[in-house]
Amino acid sequence: MSLDQEVATLRRIPLFANIDPARLKLMAFASQRMVFKDGQALCRQGDAGDAAYIIIEGKADVVIDTADGPLRVAAVGSNDIVGEIAILIDVPRTATVQATGEVVTLKITKDLFFRMVSDFPEIAIEVMRVLAHRLEKTNEQLREARG
Repeated sequence: MSLDQEVATLRRIPLFANIDPARLKLMAFASQRMVFKDGQALCRQGDAGDAAYIIIEGKADVVIDTADGPLRVAAVGSNDIVGEIAILIDVPRTATVQATGEVVTLKITKDLFFRMVSDFPEIAIEVMRVLAHRLEKTNEQLREARG
C-alpha cells in the first residue's frame, strides 16, 4: 500500500477525519504497518503498553482473562483503534486483542500518539468519545448481565 493509500485509509477513521492530509502523511510515514495472522495477538493483557494499533483491514476479538477463563468482550474491525488505554494512562494492557483472520494494522508508538494529540487537540476529543462509547457499552452489558 502506498503512502497516499495509507493517508486515504487514515482519513476514513473518525479519529483522523479532520486532520490535514500532509500531517496524516507524516503520521503514516512514522507509523509501522503490521500484518497479523489468524489467532495472533496484536497485544496481550498484562503487557506494557508501548503502542496503539489502527485496524486497516480485518477483524479481531478483544478478550479478557477471568477466573472462569478467557472472555470475549468485544469485536473490532476496520477503522477501529485498539491499545490506546495502556498508552494513555501507563497501565498494563487491559485486554488481549487477537486476530480473527488476517489483520492489517498501523502501529502508532506512544511518542507518536502523544505528539499527534499535542499537535491536534481534536484527536484527543475523538479519543474521549471512543472511550466514552466503550464505557457506555460496558455499562449496558453489566446492566444486562445483572438483569
